Formats: sequence, structure tokens, C-alpha cells
Amino acid sequence: MEMPRSKRTDKARRAPRVKLAGAILALLRLDNGREVRARLHQLSFTGGLLHLEKPLDEGIKVEVMFHVSESTIRSKAVMLFPMWATQGCLQPFEFSNLEEEDRQKLESDLQKFLSSTANSSSSFERAAVAGSE
Repeated sequence: MEMPRSKRTDKARRAPRVKLAGAILALLRLDNGREVRARLHQLSFTGGLLHLEKPLDEGIKVEVMFHVSESTIRSKAVMLFPMWATQGCLQPFEFSNLEEEDRQKLESDLQKFLSSTANSSSSFERAAVAGSE
């Protein structure tokens, strides 16, 4: 028996996500100038999932900065609803004004990660660690 196909178009499909398991550090700058450090657990070209010591308010606007592979990303983002974890919390964010050039670079870097995971998980881990240095 064949499964029914989703009515979503290609453009409406979720962006591919790369699981980083906290291997990449991120810095969040709040409107008041305060900076919060976090670790990226998942990343796509539309946003990601951060591990934070304490959650930020849902809907708060931040500037998120991180380095992945050959790209340094610095963009405005909106924090989404946090989820408590064993230690700290996991909180998703969505880019709100990622420049097209940065989006393309990030999408290309993430595609390299996805390709490497298909070939070997150990090469992915090496690439993720190299990207956080």
C-alpha cells in the first residue's frame, strides 16, 4: 500500500537540519547589550536549536553570531519557545534577516555536512569540531 503524498510544495518543505550536538559555540547579543553564550545543537538556513544555561523569553529579538565551516554568520533572530533539558534548556531560534549571501554560504556549508554524514559520521564530527575552532 502506498503512503499518501503530502500536499506541501517543495518551497514549503522544512529546511534540512544538521545535528551538531553542541560542537559549535554561538554568541547571542540582546537588545540591552548583554551577551549570552550558547552551543548549537541543530542548524538549518532558517534557524536552529541552542543549548542555553537559562532560557530567554519567547519572542525576544537577538543578534546571533557563530562560525560554521568556512562561514561566519551574524544575523538578527527571534527566540522561540524553550524546552527544558537535563542541564539547562534547548531553545529554537529563527533567523529574521539573514542576508541572501550568508544564507547561500550557510546552505552550502550545511549541505557539505549532510553529505559527509551520509559518507561517514566520523568525518562529520571532525568537520564540526574544525568549524568551532
